[in-house]
Amino acid sequence: MSLVRLLGFTTLPCGCVSGRYREMATHREVTYIEEKGGACGHIGHQRNQPVSPDRVAHGFTAIDTAHAS
Repeated sequence: MSLVRLLGFTTLPCGCVSGRYREMATHREVTYIEEKGGACGHIGHQRNQPVSPDRVAHGFTAIDTAHAS
């Protein structure tokens, strides 16, 4: 388990909510599906599972990470 910082989140067109995180130890960015949309038919969208950047819509909403920690 590694420490991560939330960079942003977005609601995908399928209804899923995805979050983008940075691993603090490696500085690698990782995108996870936080919640699966009720009508989502994407087999790769599973809660708490990472997804590749090409399978996630652009347009993350930036948040104040100082308050997210």
